[in-house]
Amino acid sequence: MLKRIAFMAGAVALPMLMPAMAHAQNATQNGVLVIYGNDKCPTNDNGEEIVVCQRLDEAERFRIPKTLRDQPGAPQKTESWAVRSQDALEAGSTGTGSCSAVGAGGGTGCFVRQATKAKADVKARKKEEAELPLP
Repeated sequence: MLKRIAFMAGAVALPMLMPAMAHAQNATQNGVLVIYGNDKCPTNDNGEEIVVCQRLDEAERFRIPKTLRDQPGAPQKTESWAVRSQDALEAGSTGTGSCSAVGAGGGTGCFVRQATKAKADVKARKKEEAELPLP
């Protein structure tokens, strides 16, 4: 009797455990179905149904979509914790290379910070200009 119950429970649960044809990747977004690699664009049995498919590279299948990857935002979201913690390590430092009014050569650190920030801004601006969509 116990074997029958276990068999019936397994038979009922089996369809739920078997993976369906990639439900997440086949979900349409704005009427366009995203397919990867050499996957076929689905249609009905007669081939009469029209399905709009966008084909992406196979390497993009399990990655976060590019539109979500490159979002600018607050430093808490875009910079790693290690980079943000550098400010805490430099707080209160004095002397050459620090950006403080205390000690000889304190102003040299301020110039280095400004130059580093300006270089990063120019690099980000060039990257944005390179990624402009063509008309």
